[in-house]
Amino acid sequence: MATYATITQQILDYTEVSTDVLTSTITDDFINQTENDLLRKLDIPAFHSYQYTTFTSSNPFLIVPGGTAPTPSTFSVIRSVNVVADSASDTSTGDRTFLEEKDRSFMNEYWPNRNLTGTPKYYTQWDYNSIYVVPTPSSALTFELALSKLDQALSSSNTTSWLSLNAPKALLYGCLAEAFTFLKGPMDILQMYTQSYAQAVQAVAMQQMGRAKRDDYMHGALRIERPSLQPQLGSIKPMGGTTQQGGQ
Repeated sequence: MATYATITQQILDYTEVSTDVLTSTITDDFINQTENDLLRKLDIPAFHSYQYTTFTSSNPFLIVPGGTAPTPSTFSVIRSVNVVADSASDTSTGDRTFLEEKDRSFMNEYWPNRNLTGTPKYYTQWDYNSIYVVPTPSSALTFELALSKLDQALSSSNTTSWLSLNAPKALLYGCLAEAFTFLKGPMDILQMYTQSYAQAVQAVAMQQMGRAKRDDYMHGALRIERPSLQPQLGSIKPMGGTTQQGGQ
């Protein structure tokens, strides 16, 4: 496991430079760049977020909630959109209906007049932080959005994160690759940390995107294939007979 302080100190130790060269602002950039790179390379539960918001009646556009921030700066992709039933009979059960993702041309052809309202059926990402649905909502419907986004980024005020606790090698080697790029360090050292970063990312992906997608009850325990030993054919002596060479 690692913390903000230990990652920052390791960057200084591995590069053998002081804070006069790599200030906290610079090392914070290394951490942030690595976190965002991991967000784009890994589809893991730690990056899954479920946000709830409400459409305004007769308005087909919705700003995607970014947790506590109004703009989802760490938002990566929309994984799914559900409309939550708001009728009195369904409120307690929270029945959800998936919207189908379509491109804008399809949606404009399907519902050309945005002033007409109905129950949303399709959605598309409109810009960097909003979605567009058709038909235009006829009431203030509640939506559940499944997103891929960073948990709270590592910083001096947030000293640990899922990545620092569960993937410290990936975080460290990514930061070191950023650091040696910044310092214009020896190419062989940069290549070494770049390769180490790639290997660490692959290890996290194998665990979180492979092993974590299956359980022992449904799929059985994972087994490592062992090579089968082939019998060596030698001299075979049949009962009561002379010796014969194997395979003859």
